[in-house]
Amino acid sequence: MIGQKTLHSFFSAAPTKKRGRSPEPGGDTEAERLSASCGKPIGRNVLFLVDQWEARVSAPACGRDPLGAAANGGGPAVVLPRNTRVRRGRPRWAARGRGMAAARLSLLGLRLGRGPPRPLCSRLFARRFQASAAKKAKAAGDEAGKASPLSPEQLDRIRKNKEAALQRLAERNVPPGFGESWRQQLAGEFSKPYFMELMAFVAEERKRYTVYPPPEQVFTWTQMCDIRDVKVVILGQDPYHGPNQAHGLCFSVQKPVPPPPSLENIYKELSTDIEDFTHPGHGDLTGWAKQGVLLLNAVLTVRAHQATSHKERGWEQFTDVVVSWLNKNLHGVVFMLWGAYAQKKGSSIDRKRHHVLQTVHPSPFSVNRGFFGCRHFSKTNELLKKSGKKPIDWRAL
Repeated sequence: MIGQKTLHSFFSAAPTKKRGRSPEPGGDTEAERLSASCGKPIGRNVLFLVDQWEARVSAPACGRDPLGAAANGGGPAVVLPRNTRVRRGRPRWAARGRGMAAARLSLLGLRLGRGPPRPLCSRLFARRFQASAAKKAKAAGDEAGKASPLSPEQLDRIRKNKEAALQRLAERNVPPGFGESWRQQLAGEFSKPYFMELMAFVAEERKRYTVYPPPEQVFTWTQMCDIRDVKVVILGQDPYHGPNQAHGLCFSVQKPVPPPPSLENIYKELSTDIEDFTHPGHGDLTGWAKQGVLLLNAVLTVRAHQATSHKERGWEQFTDVVVSWLNKNLHGVVFMLWGAYAQKKGSSIDRKRHHVLQTVHPSPFSVNRGFFGCRHFSKTNELLKKSGKKPIDWRAL
């Protein structure tokens, strides 16, 4: 329906310096004559509206014409656009003394519901009918989708073929050294654009620089235990960037490299928390990983001697997916979140479903602010026992 502002524009005086886009039957002479006869200014757009309606008066009434000849006093029938709401009698706005234009429209014997008739210019008609055609096409498409000509067996075969194609695509992008059980659950990530871009970036970095850890050790954390056997998760941030240190497990270094300061502080806390624990003389934490302790860094590669050089390249998104899978598919996992970075990464963990232990990072800069004395290792074993799981032997290194 036409709004108040649009209706006002139809009956307002036309500007003297500008002419409308549409041709105006009668021109300025007829507008002046009608204005003089009724004593009120008549806009040129009103004349165009009236003539558009009169131009749609056709010869005899047809079967679907809502008015028919009788509605027009025995005259010809009025052909209206589809879905136009029509009522007999004088239009409300014509009865309010709006001038000669309203009187001429009332001769048609029409009355539209809730306001004056819509302008029938070609632009509005085209827009209206295009929208109607689009709705019909969409409805036809929905009906076709509901009543598919394919049988259930054919639809099932199509689904299986699609899944097999996606699986083959993902397998082509599986990085070297990725554990089988982990691959089955995370294969969907390998074919995503961000992961392929990440792999291309790391490959280019290896051509130009020294990158740690070596390609076959980036995913060591997936080779130690089945994905469904994970009982404890320790989140780190970035691999060690020195020679022969990083090997795919956070806080862990290869033998015979001496333990870094953070790992030394972890050993100190273990010696006071776990009975009979002694310093192993190395920094390789593989013994923990084989028991179901996931030692996962947020970023899995680094350029030599440049800490956090591979930050925000896609590793964070991938390791978020790993944490999310564990959170949604396992129960009673103990998450050790040391430091603000790990705590932020683990903020989405369901704490009704899992156990979360938080404290400061074991770095020498913060270890005395809460890491010493946190007793996370003994608390972890107590929580595992309550969940009916075998505790971790922290001494088996």
